[in-house]
Amino acid sequence: MTVLFISGSPSAGSRTGRLVDHLAGRLDRPATVLRLRDLPAEPLLHGDVTHPELARAARLVRAAEVIVVATPIYKAAYTGLLKSFLDVLPQGAFTGKSVVPIATGGTVAHLLAVDYALRPVLSVLGARHVTRGLFVLDTQIEPLAEELLPRIDALLEEVPLAEVA
Repeated sequence: MTVLFISGSPSAGSRTGRLVDHLAGRLDRPATVLRLRDLPAEPLLHGDVTHPELARAARLVRAAEVIVVATPIYKAAYTGLLKSFLDVLPQGAFTGKSVVPIATGGTVAHLLAVDYALRPVLSVLGARHVTRGLFVLDTQIEPLAEELLPRIDALLEEVPLAEVA
């Protein structure tokens, strides 16, 4: 089973990125992490799908059976960087795939952003199954809060990602 983690944070020191690294490290199989901040901005914003790095990112999406989409929540929604990337993907890019939505935020006021902002766009892209989401407070990431571990385990067990380590 091929697993792709998409990190939608524009920040190099992102807590969302650190959470993605933790989750990828918990799998019993290799996973690919695509950090959208590393994609070239101009081709991404212009929707230049012929650019080699955007074409490579699209191939990673096509090849994945499970996609974990992680984003910080800014202004009650996923990042513009993630939106730009999802807009570049062809309609139906997630067809036949299980997709796991994950969001991080500074306050529980953003808790519903997973269901009301992120889940609809993942469904529109054709995901076969969008799992229940995971919302994590920034303060629970460094160090990883003990109460978060059972929630992570439950999420990893919901999709055939791996036997949790």
